Amino acid sequence: MAAPDVPVSLSAKYALIDDHWSPKIVAEFNGNHVKLVKVEGTFEWHTHDDTDEVFMCLGGELVIEVDGREPAHLAAGDLYVVPRGVRHRPIASEEALIAIVEPADTPNTGDEATAAEESWI
Repeated sequence: MAAPDVPVSLSAKYALIDDHWSPKIVAEFNGNHVKLVKVEGTFEWHTHDDTDEVFMCLGGELVIEVDGREPAHLAAGDLYVVPRGVRHRPIASEEALIAIVEPADTPNTGDEATAAEESWI
């Protein structure tokens, strides 16, 4: 699927997501995917060796623990970029809504063998 030719209702797309930590693709541009994710709890430590990862918190609060740095605390409306090669893990004490922008072939765990299958919604 390519870039949508109509506006994407993020609230309508989030309503279609039932599982936490299961990214869903909503748009594609220049070889990148825009993914929506509902998160709650703690994700695994992981690294993306070949790409930066953009996190946008759209609802709730998200903490991103980053090796060698202070944790990043995101509230709704905040954006944070994890540089390529930096080990990190997102945490949400209560459900949060996030969007991630990254190259289309990037596994969410940084490792193809353990990555969740990502589909379009």
